[in-house]
Amino acid sequence: MGDRKTQVVICGGGAGGLEVARRLGARYGRRAHDIILIDRSPTHVWKPLLHEVATGSLDANLDEVGYRHHGFRWGYRYFLGSLSGIDRAAREVILAPLRDEDGRELVAEHRIRYDWLLLAVGSVTNDFGIPGVREHCLFLDDREQADRFRNRLLNHCLRVSRRLVTGLATDDEVRVTIVGGGATGVELAAELFNAAAGLRHYGLEVFDESRLRVTLVEAGDRILPALPEKLAAAAHAELEALGVRVLTSTRVVRAEPGAIVTAAGERIAGDLQVWAAGVRGPDLLAGIGGLETTPLNQLVVTGTLQTTRDPRIFAIGDCAFLRPAGSDRAVPPRAQAAHQMADTCFRNLVAAMEGRPLRPFRYRDRGSLVSLSRYSTVGSLMGNLVGGRMAVEGRLARLMYLSLYRMHLLAIHGWLKGAALILLGHVNQVVRPRLKLH
Repeated sequence: MGDRKTQVVICGGGAGGLEVARRLGARYGRRAHDIILIDRSPTHVWKPLLHEVATGSLDANLDEVGYRHHGFRWGYRYFLGSLSGIDRAAREVILAPLRDEDGRELVAEHRIRYDWLLLAVGSVTNDFGIPGVREHCLFLDDREQADRFRNRLLNHCLRVSRRLVTGLATDDEVRVTIVGGGATGVELAAELFNAAAGLRHYGLEVFDESRLRVTLVEAGDRILPALPEKLAAAAHAELEALGVRVLTSTRVVRAEPGAIVTAAGERIAGDLQVWAAGVRGPDLLAGIGGLETTPLNQLVVTGTLQTTRDPRIFAIGDCAFLRPAGSDRAVPPRAQAAHQMADTCFRNLVAAMEGRPLRPFRYRDRGSLVSLSRYSTVGSLMGNLVGGRMAVEGRLARLMYLSLYRMHLLAIHGWLKGAALILLGHVNQVVRPRLKLH
């Protein structure tokens, strides 16, 4: 047993987990340590881009990262599987049975040992227990859900186009209702009009954005609460100029087939209903392995990102709950927080394995940026680094928004390949079709 490799298991291949796996693999390779990444999907797509996948503006087949090839390149191993439990006494993660699309078992429930464990399983959309939401609304938590939305959207657009061509209807429309006025809901609403405007060039000659009816419903008194009020108001005005019906201070009490119902009794009809109102940890985390969790299924972690009841288990990203010392607010579930946590977690895992002191995590608010597709971009930069916020709009904001994805590429691919992919992305903007329609 003296020559047994130290085994680091990472559950979740999102932005944070994949970055840690790459950096650990690059540092240790397959020498003294064995780095294992587990994810229920074979590929990675950056979650902030899922609204573009959903509308066809982004072809995920070209932008996704295959874990097997990425792991071979960077020195970690990848396992396809879904976490179902943790045996802390045996130091083993329990993976659910793996089944094919017909439900047949491919791999039985099995276990993988760990010396150090990182949980980075992300979040899911919070339905707040509202009746009918799970049954009648679509979500954008992963690639599969984004693809499902795109297929249904295109089918409805085709139906309306054919009815217009054949003269069966002259006023038919595609109605989309989006619940949640945060970044995902706002960006999806704008991207829908960008996609609809392009459909006329891809076989639906009589269909354009004028046939699209989008309603954005927000329970709070304004959309984009993470942004300063002036910028949120600018985004609100831009959406309405596009044709989006924006409803604030509007609470949804239930979802039905083809409609959502508000507390005021209004029934908002929709061919597609998207729920993008808040996030929570996956149900599997509720009390997993006896670890401390919040009512929203987030794992409570210490300042060093270790879980409160087991220092050998770390958690980062949306599934982690950390309220920094001296602060009355928890670290928000944002991509920038996951990236910053990944950096600290990587350093702390290395320090723990080498017997050195761990460093505390410090969240630095870099601000927020929201893209309204090709129409506009708004945001605030620097956050509390300069003692306040610097509002940005227009081209500068759009440039900064695009740079976020480029930084993600550098984080998971390294500087050489990351720079090459950024360059390739510019080329693909010219040679790729504008929309993915299959």
